[in-house]
Formats: sequence, structure tokens, C-alpha cells
Amino acid sequence: MTKKEIVKAISDEIGLTQLKTKEIVQKTFDAIVETLVADGRIELRNFGVFEVKKRAARKARNPRTGDKVFVPEKFVVTFKPGKEMEEKVRQLEEAAAREAMARHEQEQAAERAAAISAPVAGTPAHSYSEPTAAISPVPASLPSVNGHETGIGETAVPGTSQDSGQV
Repeated sequence: MTKKEIVKAISDEIGLTQLKTKEIVQKTFDAIVETLVADGRIELRNFGVFEVKKRAARKARNPRTGDKVFVPEKFVVTFKPGKEMEEKVRQLEEAAAREAMARHEQEQAAERAAAISAPVAGTPAHSYSEPTAAISPVPASLPSVNGHETGIGETAVPGTSQDSGQV
């Protein structure tokens, strides 16, 4: 977000002109810078702490040439977010993590589905094969053994217990 976008958002929300809002935003930034220069620290409750810190002189290497170079000490501005900001960022991280986990689970499910439907190497693409020999129908009765029918649709042999008209 740029300063111009901040000015527009504030202007739209509180009803001031963008020119007046821009002046207020710039004065706020100027006050922060002046306080940092004068005091080295500014704490904005529920937002965070800006602080000027001295970075010690050190030896480094020029990445292009590989030569050793001397880097003099310098002052840098650091920012430590307040609890409220950290909480909102943490919630953002958690939401992003949940979203990433859901995407990961969907990808895994798609991979599993693709693996199930993909043919195994060395097997035909279809899973059903036609029988190679014709199957003959089952006869109504099987051949007799010792004068007795042995299958479905048996017929009684006269003079045996299978004969319904007992002799």
C-alpha cells in the first residue's frame, strides 16, 4: 500500500478532503522521523516500537570480486510490532496454513485417484477379460451312477427308496 492509497482510504473513511488527509499523514510521518532522530525510539501503543540501533563496523566481501572490504558502522531503524499487530499477523499465518493444508490434501486425493485409475505396468488397460473357452450350460440332470440320478431333476428308479410308490 502506498502513501497515496493510505490517504485515499483515510479520506474516504472520515470524510476529509484528500489534500487535508495527505497533510495529516505527512505530519504524522514527519513526527515519527523527528522523534527517532532526537530520541532514538518511538513507541506507538497497539502498533509497535521504532528504534534506532547502531550496527557495528565489520569486514565483508564484495560479491562481484570476492575482495575483502571494510563496512563502517551505521545506524539502522528497526521495528518491533506490538501485540495487537503480532496477533493479527499470526491469525493471517494460521489462515494461510489452513489454506495450504487444504490444497495439499486435495492434491494428495487427486494423486491417489489418478494412481487408482492408472493401469499397472504390464497389464491391459481394461480390467475385464473375455473367457477364452466357451462354458457349457449345466444339464437338467447329471448322468446316473449305479442306476441313480445324481443331479438336478432326478428321476426315481423303480424299486428304490427314491420311488414315491413304495413297493
